[in-house]
Amino acid sequence: MEIAQLGNPVLRQQALSLSHEKSDEYKAFFRDLESIMLEHNGVGIAAPQVSESIRAFIVASRPNARYPHAPMMQPTLMLNPEVIYQNDDIEMDWEGCLSIPGIRAKVPRSTEISVRYETISGECVEKTLSGFVARVFLHELDHLNGVVFLDRTESSEYVTEAEFQRIMSVNTPTSTSNHLA
Repeated sequence: MEIAQLGNPVLRQQALSLSHEKSDEYKAFFRDLESIMLEHNGVGIAAPQVSESIRAFIVASRPNARYPHAPMMQPTLMLNPEVIYQNDDIEMDWEGCLSIPGIRAKVPRSTEISVRYETISGECVEKTLSGFVARVFLHELDHLNGVVFLDRTESSEYVTEAEFQRIMSVNTPTSTSNHLA
């Protein structure tokens, strides 16, 4: 399983809904999806990023060198996810993507969202997410709609990974949403 890179048409497609009846067929795929996310130190990954155009992604969060302030959240598989509410409080913060390696940019995102998704067992879950985890969810949801984080930037101020690391070593941010997926 390889990560699709920017330019691969699958990253610009609208992903298809996944019926509960078919979700069992994807169990091995979802295990592999989580493994590749962890292998690449991501905090989220969407099925289209590995060339599978279905409405599924994994969101996770843990403090590490890239985002020391990230809260703990075990990897959570979300099928047919959607935002049912987002607040008007918008925060600009850094994002990166496993499908666009070596580039970072500041992206505006809502700081709090209410979401709905299905589990692999067919349960419908509604919850409120905030801060870093809300940002990861929105980033992954964009992948299901053929949008990459560079499409959301309000300026052309992209930086390389090396420049991003230099900026982060000079400034101690209150939040760092660096390498989502």
